[in-house]
Amino acid sequence: MVILVVVVVDEEVLARKLAAVLPRLSERERRVVLGAEARALGRGGVGVVARAAGVSRPTVTKAVAELDQPDAAWGRVRRRGGGRKRATDKDPGLLVALEALVAPATRGDPESPLRWTSKSTRQLADALTAAGQPISYHTVGELLRGQGYSLQANAKTVEGRQHPDRDAQFHYLSAQVRAHLDAGDPVVSVDTKKKELVGDYKNAGREWQPKGEPVAVGVHDFPDPAVGKAIPYGVYDVGANAGWVSVGRDHDTAAFAVATLRSWWTTVGRPTYPDSGRLLICADSGGSNGARLRLWKVELAALAADTGLTITVCHLPPGTSKWNKIEHRLFSHISMNWRGRPLTSHEVVVDLIAATTTREGLTVHAQLDDASYPKGVKITDQQMAALPLQRHEFHSDWNYTLTPPK
Repeated sequence: MVILVVVVVDEEVLARKLAAVLPRLSERERRVVLGAEARALGRGGVGVVARAAGVSRPTVTKAVAELDQPDAAWGRVRRRGGGRKRATDKDPGLLVALEALVAPATRGDPESPLRWTSKSTRQLADALTAAGQPISYHTVGELLRGQGYSLQANAKTVEGRQHPDRDAQFHYLSAQVRAHLDAGDPVVSVDTKKKELVGDYKNAGREWQPKGEPVAVGVHDFPDPAVGKAIPYGVYDVGANAGWVSVGRDHDTAAFAVATLRSWWTTVGRPTYPDSGRLLICADSGGSNGARLRLWKVELAALAADTGLTITVCHLPPGTSKWNKIEHRLFSHISMNWRGRPLTSHEVVVDLIAATTTREGLTVHAQLDDASYPKGVKITDQQMAALPLQRHEFHSDWNYTLTPPK
């Protein structure tokens, strides 16, 4: 007598089981599970497992056959030569074509299809596909990363024509800084930060806000003549890692710059350096503290007379203002602190500057300067000749000292 046993399999149950298990397994382990399930079901098991797992019948058939292979044959997850072929294997010229599109030389190549468009992964994929080498933008990104490419912004590193004594001046300035700091005298770096629009204007950067509720600002950045701009002039104390910023409303002149130095010395400098009789100022070669500006020297001479300080000034060579310490030790942190916030008033500018700190211990004092500083003040040759100005032997136009009256 023959007994016929019929096994009924619920394919939905099997499909849910395989959907939960297979994604957590390696390719080899998935083949083991598929083969074992099909063999356990017996006749018709290959078709049932294939439908439940969403794979082809040949895949399950091969999985059943692999179950009989010796253990040594299971050293690889995927059989040699298995899996999808790489794009560069199918098209050996693909990488060469891609690099030809991305190479910097193609920027000015009139024959390049991407001369006037952005070299995004989508644009590159479209250009290659149009040339008969179909590829997805995802694959383009993988190939670029594999060849050492990455997204790059423009870098402001080209300084243009350099002064022949550029490095020598930096060495001279550095020696002056060391001498003053070793003697316990103050060394300050000074400059004017970028003038800022005051009002409901967009400020670069982002900060956390409730989703979908950005701060609303004006569409156009037309300055309001009645409000004017904020003019931050800074003094950075190199030895104390402390900043002082006066926010002016009027004009960025030498008188405003020295008034800021005067406020810093009276409020902070003298109490911090009570026994010091010297001050070293490191400044750019242009702007309100420019090396050729007569009013700057006249105002410093008055400051030396009022404070009794011997004031030495060393200017950075032309075109090197980004190396001024105040730029990356003070101004950059101020910009980060107020990013994404509209500077709605001069008082807001002052408060945001004063709240700037760093993990390295930077502290900043800020105050509003409502004084008037008219432009166009002329200094005569006679006034210049009367100044207690001692020019240094090395680059007397960049390095000089103003002494108080005896």
